Amino acid sequence: MFIEKVIGDLGEKRRWWQYKARAKQLPAPYRTAVDAFERYVNYFGSGGGVSLFEDLLDLFEQSAADGTPIREVVGPDPVEFIEAFARNYQEESWMNREQQRLIGAIERAAGEKS
Repeated sequence: MFIEKVIGDLGEKRRWWQYKARAKQLPAPYRTAVDAFERYVNYFGSGGGVSLFEDLLDLFEQSAADGTPIREVVGPDPVEFIEAFARNYQEESWMNREQQRLIGAIERAAGEKS
């Protein structure tokens, strides 16, 4: 328990590095797209942890294997695509956890919850 608090969840970190290793194996155009989505999600915090990235990578690995063009995967608006994709993972997002923490703290402060 103490170790996790100091260095974080080792399982999550392992999954993250496995995701990164898999992403490096994608053909260049698909890897560029995944990297761009990863940057966007990390920057705007709209995602839900490693699960989102693993599933996104699964989609792009399959698309690359099938020869599906990137535009057929993401459509005309990449922002709309990733926002819709990330909405499926909001329960896991840090923002959702912090919102729930805030709600609980205010309920306790107001004497509504013990």
